[in-house]
Amino acid sequence: MLLAPVTVTPSKPLTPSHLKGLLWTDTMFRATAPLADVTYRYSHTTYHPTEQTLGFWEFLDRTRGETDYTAMSEEDIGELYVRFRAEGRPPTAAQVRPYAEAVEHTGFVHPASARVLRLWAGHYARLGLHDPGLLAHQPPGFGLEEMVEDLVTSGLGLDQRDVGGPVYLDATRFGLPLRQIVTADGRPNYLACALRELLPLAPLYHEVVVLYDRELDPDYQLLARVLSARGTVVHRVPIGRVPIDGKITSARHGGWHRHTVDALLRSVGEDHGPAALRLGMRLYFIATLGPGQHESFRYDLLRKALDRAERLLRRAEEAPRTDADHALPALLEPHRRGHIHIDPYRLTASLLGRGRRSPGLDLLTTVYL
Repeated sequence: MLLAPVTVTPSKPLTPSHLKGLLWTDTMFRATAPLADVTYRYSHTTYHPTEQTLGFWEFLDRTRGETDYTAMSEEDIGELYVRFRAEGRPPTAAQVRPYAEAVEHTGFVHPASARVLRLWAGHYARLGLHDPGLLAHQPPGFGLEEMVEDLVTSGLGLDQRDVGGPVYLDATRFGLPLRQIVTADGRPNYLACALRELLPLAPLYHEVVVLYDRELDPDYQLLARVLSARGTVVHRVPIGRVPIDGKITSARHGGWHRHTVDALLRSVGEDHGPAALRLGMRLYFIATLGPGQHESFRYDLLRKALDRAERLLRRAEEAPRTDADHALPALLEPHRRGHIHIDPYRLTASLLGRGRRSPGLDLLTTVYL
């Protein structure tokens, strides 16, 4: 199975919405791994060529010069990203081309984004998240032109650059609209980057699972249709964002200072041990919030989830070991729902059911800790 979640652009702090997606992905990966061979593909290299990333890098170098980013916080760099988006002046192809070429040919990462990724690696370690290569150079299997040629040859691409137009993903024969993926001057959007990665990878797997923000559903319907046309079984898992005080806003607008992952971790302090923190976060962001986006983030409910995690861990550690404790595949299998992958919500919600047997330490250690 190939697990391919949407990436978070390393230009701002991680927020509750980002954390929710990361925890869902991590739990699916770790719960499915005892039952199947799972590849977790999460490459920042693949998505650096998007305009929002390259444009931010160009903005930083144009307005900040030789700034030392090594001591900056996520919030500091995020504020610069907010200024970039507020500038409202999209970069030209000529301005971002040197950055795109550096990414493609040397694996270049701007110092500001490199700093953000290093800080995220620290969050991953504290939360027990599998690191799929945050700091690694992981180029996609197809070059941009190779991807376009593959789509055009298979009747799923429309390349109008020779007449001054853009490149479209063409799934109209499936009743889906044309979608521009490359501008006339050669700039790819994130869907083009995803196709560069997944077109060569997907045929190697029995099942491909893509997790993404609900707002991206139209594009991921297109992506799934294109991959399915090659005979790949694709499952889309849209995850709702986490409202703050009833509102869902993009991180590009700021306003996240009290609700970054760093602030969230500071708020719980040392009140809970590492195991309870990891389990409690997953109980809250997966089981309590669920797949939708109706419930606003609440610190009081997060703390209740952490307290619940302490109790579950204590019971699991005190319980006598039995043969059932070692039958992890049998415990996980009911949560597959006919797919290769485990449903994180079904599995995690099952830990909270009243009157149900407390989870064994094997399950908690393998999947949540």
